Amino acid sequence: MLTSALRWLLQLDRPVPARSEAEIAAEVERHYRWNFAVNLLDGAFFWFGASFASSTTILPLFISKLTSSTLPIGLVAVIAQSGWFLPQLLTANAVERLARKKPVVVNLGFFSERVPIWLLVIAAMIAGRSPLLAMVLLLGGYAAHAVGAGVIATSWQDLIARCFPVERRGRFFGLTAFLGAGTGALGAAFSAWLLRTFPFPTNFVYAFTIAAAGITLSWFFLALTREPVQAVSVPRQSNRQFLSGLPDLLRRDHNFRRFLLTRLLMALGGMGAGFVTVAAVHRWQVPDSTVGVYTAVLLLGQTVGNLAFGFMADRFGHKLSLEIGALAAFLGFGLAWLAPAAEWYYAAFALLGISTAAVFVSGILVVLEFCAPERRPTYVGIANTGVGLVGMVSPLLGAWLASIDYGWLFALSAGISFVALLLMRWWVREPRQRS
Repeated sequence: MLTSALRWLLQLDRPVPARSEAEIAAEVERHYRWNFAVNLLDGAFFWFGASFASSTTILPLFISKLTSSTLPIGLVAVIAQSGWFLPQLLTANAVERLARKKPVVVNLGFFSERVPIWLLVIAAMIAGRSPLLAMVLLLGGYAAHAVGAGVIATSWQDLIARCFPVERRGRFFGLTAFLGAGTGALGAAFSAWLLRTFPFPTNFVYAFTIAAAGITLSWFFLALTREPVQAVSVPRQSNRQFLSGLPDLLRRDHNFRRFLLTRLLMALGGMGAGFVTVAAVHRWQVPDSTVGVYTAVLLLGQTVGNLAFGFMADRFGHKLSLEIGALAAFLGFGLAWLAPAAEWYYAAFALLGISTAAVFVSGILVVLEFCAPERRPTYVGIANTGVGLVGMVSPLLGAWLASIDYGWLFALSAGISFVALLLMRWWVREPRQRS
């Protein structure tokens, strides 16, 4: 019964039309403007909603109202950095054999990704009378949302690759993230007003309700995507056979292996990202409204970076964008480490926003260029699950260092980001230059 329902949900029994590459390319061009518009709106509403539940600023602040422990903040960072990435390799084998990716993203994604975010609203409602239960609901709901997004992420990235030609993916991602981060910055400014105007926990009830509504509304636009359905010729293999072949793939593809190691180092360097807000509160006693401004500055950095990196990557490739992102992370954590006053944190958040933009635009899209189209889910799964594994460890290491001294945490994050910059610049080759 469950298998039949899943097959119906994912439209596995629908016939796949036989078409040539030229016919598929023509369909991509025919629906390009439509797909650009609806996915642009999906990103805008998703980012707007997500700004009211930022894992870097809003969620750590909410947790700090419930407990003085840094461990739950570390867990939020673990979820944020690994929840989306970690499941992707586990789904790659099945996704490679699917002719239709949209049913996974839309039908399955509604239940796995969109619905759980509403648990944050319930957590805020009961925070005043039951802080422990509120903490459990917050962490559980956010984890379900992040992991649910990770389950469909491989299909979503392959869907984007199908809908947008390689020389226009960067501008789509850049413009989408530009509009999304712009609306997110407006949302962050509004969240600052909410946090300042209303008492706890009412202010967070309003913030999380807006977050859940925005993320749910974005799904309706995503569902309007017109996918160029393509027949697949990947042979069926068990998950054991699939996983056993991955080491040989990495041995053969030297440049992808170097990129993967560097990308994992960049993820490790982000261990301090979830603690910059708390460090500012502890060191300088900044008010809650200032935390909302920090979120706006962070998103402003992302907004500028998204637009610049999108167009830059289409022309020069994604490796250069990742180099700039690693440099911005090095400078941002360096400022957080050496800041003599709270005002320095504005620059730190702006730089961390630029770094986040580079990773979002180019960290995702560059992987699609390392391989042939039929192997995209596997390469995406290897890269993103690897980042997810590091994302599970690095925030816990960050929480341990934060409990000792925030300076040590930010210094180590800056140092690792600098090493990643050197490796990305001189060790990894731009994949578009391969023969």
